[in-house]
Amino acid sequence: MVTAVGRSVPRRDGASKVTGEARYTDDLVIPGAWYGKTIRSTIPHGTLTSIDLDRAFDWSRVVVVTADDIPGDNVVQLIRDDQPVLARLGGEIRHREEPILLLAAADRFTLEEAAEHIRIGYAAREPVFDLEKGIELYATIEITKGTIPEDIEGLEVVTRTFRVGSQEQLYIEPQGAIAYANEHGGMTVVGSLQCPYYVHRALKRALRLTDQQAVVIQAETGGGFGGKEEYPSMVAIHAALLARKADRPVRLIYDRHEDLAATTKRHPGVITHRTGVRRDATLVFQDIDILLDGGGYCTLTPVVLSRAAIHAAGAYACPNVRIRARAIATNTPPNGAFRGFGAPQSLFGAELMVEHVAERLGMSSVDLRRKWMLRLGDTTATGQVLTESVGSELVLNAALKAAPTAQPPNRPTVRRGRGLSLVFHGSGFTGSGEKKLSGTVAMEALANGTFQILTASTEIGQGTKTIFCQLAADALGVALERVYVAPQDTSLVPDSGPTVASRTAMIVGRLVQEAATEIREQLQRDKTRLPLRVEKSYMQPDSLHWDETTYRGDAYPVYAWACTIADVEVDMTTGVVRVTDLVTAVDCGKALHPVLAEGQIEGGCLQAVGWATIEEIKMKDGGYQNDRLATYLIPTALDAPRIRTILVENPYSRGPFGAKGIGELPMDGPAPAIIAAIHDATGVWLDEIPATPEKVLAACASR
Repeated sequence: MVTAVGRSVPRRDGASKVTGEARYTDDLVIPGAWYGKTIRSTIPHGTLTSIDLDRAFDWSRVVVVTADDIPGDNVVQLIRDDQPVLARLGGEIRHREEPILLLAAADRFTLEEAAEHIRIGYAAREPVFDLEKGIELYATIEITKGTIPEDIEGLEVVTRTFRVGSQEQLYIEPQGAIAYANEHGGMTVVGSLQCPYYVHRALKRALRLTDQQAVVIQAETGGGFGGKEEYPSMVAIHAALLARKADRPVRLIYDRHEDLAATTKRHPGVITHRTGVRRDATLVFQDIDILLDGGGYCTLTPVVLSRAAIHAAGAYACPNVRIRARAIATNTPPNGAFRGFGAPQSLFGAELMVEHVAERLGMSSVDLRRKWMLRLGDTTATGQVLTESVGSELVLNAALKAAPTAQPPNRPTVRRGRGLSLVFHGSGFTGSGEKKLSGTVAMEALANGTFQILTASTEIGQGTKTIFCQLAADALGVALERVYVAPQDTSLVPDSGPTVASRTAMIVGRLVQEAATEIREQLQRDKTRLPLRVEKSYMQPDSLHWDETTYRGDAYPVYAWACTIADVEVDMTTGVVRVTDLVTAVDCGKALHPVLAEGQIEGGCLQAVGWATIEEIKMKDGGYQNDRLATYLIPTALDAPRIRTILVENPYSRGPFGAKGIGELPMDGPAPAIIAAIHDATGVWLDEIPATPEKVLAACASR
């Protein structure tokens, strides 16, 4: 729970003084703060017909908020205006766990007691859970390069369908926020979140607040992985509505069960590939279909689909490509951002397709990758010419060199195998996203000899504050101790854009470097100009061009590249897959902080191991069956393989010191490498993940 607020107040000397920090704790520190609770739908689809409060209960002890109490628009601001803050009487229920009303009370016991005295009426409708029968089309994308030939005589044509499962982000602390009235007649919200200005915009719209009245402050946030990108807007609005009606601070903190049951997950999907090659292994065409499940509301689904489609052809040069991508709605809890943002799903299919084609041709998949891989000067599926920092061959060679040369022999019931993947990942927003956003940072040189970085980019465990201070100190020519990052508080810092899309170090870090350089130059001309403030905004290079309509052009400023080699053991009696070794070579451009970079890569790899092997979300009647930590399994320290990371430095001219974004890249490669390794061990293909023991045994039995 949030207890104190991180605020900076201006001083006469131009400096800022931090008066408190936003922390999570169970200790009650804010005087008079009440607790909040969300009452949710228990059906997956229908109409809300009634909300009845039992008159036998003393409701004077509880604040109740319904859709009628929303002063602004009843919508969670994002891409589409489809998701309500609270369901309205007579309105549609689109998934189980949909918020219907909110409660606040002085203690949790009263909240739970009040919840038992609420009766909600529905007119149930037939729900749709089947991905192939979606109730609404959220987005479609088609990418075309060349022409898919109708005459395939003389070609080897391989067709496969791949299925990818959902996944829970499982950040350290659950979703949570505290809201209280501020001096501007508005609301201040402190929460565990990735993107303060996402929440700021959502608050303004739902509560009808001005820029000044809506204040959002990031609390200490123990990881986000995309799960703290869009969903905190919902939590913040709910907390603010309760605080507004209760006329006192209200904390709304989910327990782990509610967090698992109600929040967004990785989009599950189906990817179908039809690939045509000549007998000499020349790649002739790729015909790809992607179908993703967006769940009950749109959230960020169109942009997840966008990145999935752009990466679907893999890290390979092909003259003729057709990618048709769709995202549909089902009556399940909405899906949203997760590390990789659609690319892990489509790259899973792309990489396994290389394996299947190599098997058909009777050749090594490593050799096939060498023949197909994108190189400097090649053109991607969107028509982007790769002009610099193409690390495909570098990472492949580095991973092969570092991989153990020999594996232990098989045991009577345990077989071993090895698999490999080669992936790329676009750094920064897709297309003209960075240009439209025009993210801004500021830096101040203060009279006390220190320098303050003002940015909305958040620290969520990836090292933002460390590398920003490093970049600034180096550009300023001062000791690291003289540079610090201001609190991520929308009343203090400019909108630098969200902390997503592998953009923080490369895009925002470059702006920090440029601002610090300008301050140094100005101080060299006049040292008395204190305090001094400089702002820098992103300017898209003239060389980048993107057509949103045709999906042609420069999809990303640059790509990062990775090659992963996975060793597995498969117990042929139980079907259990154990990943024993993982070698991953990553073209990071330049490692600004090698230890932090390796930590990011190792963490992403382990998340991918979980997604590939044991993290299975089971659905029943539109809800998650295993919505407890006792039943939703993730890899522990005992499950973690030996991970060896090789940082390949292949600088990008517009990154700070040549750095590229790598936060999401480690999520892309391990899953297909693990499935290829399972095939190497058992001789069977599992074209879906997770590769649970049941699926492994079933595949082996049907061989």
